[in-house]
Amino acid sequence: MGKDTIADIITSIRNADMNRKGTIQIRSTNITENIVKILLREGFIDNVRKHRERNKYFLVLTLRHRRNRKGPHRTILNLRRISRPGLRIYSNYQQIPRILGGMGIVILSTSRGIMTDREARLEGIGGEILCYIW
Repeated sequence: MGKDTIADIITSIRNADMNRKGTIQIRSTNITENIVKILLREGFIDNVRKHRERNKYFLVLTLRHRRNRKGPHRTILNLRRISRPGLRIYSNYQQIPRILGGMGIVILSTSRGIMTDREARLEGIGGEILCYIW
């Protein structure tokens, strides 16, 4: 695990989905909890529970899988990290990109917390584009 916790979450979820793992365990921080709440609300994951181990908190995610998938490379989740520590990407609410014509979501970090692109457009605020999920 590196210093970029959002990239670590995305990589862990992507790897677990490619290898058809049912659950994964990620380190719990405020940012990770907010991103996982969005993933749960949007239906990309099935269940989340908080787990404590030696004074450290972890989130245990239950991933959603299709039954008749063939091959390890066909994934349900497609996640892409956009803004990173070396290059921050910001957008106002009018220029937030639409993923697959609105089928995917963009997760933003705004002045009112971490939210999806739809919520940011309704609130009329922009922010840092964290990742795309479709």
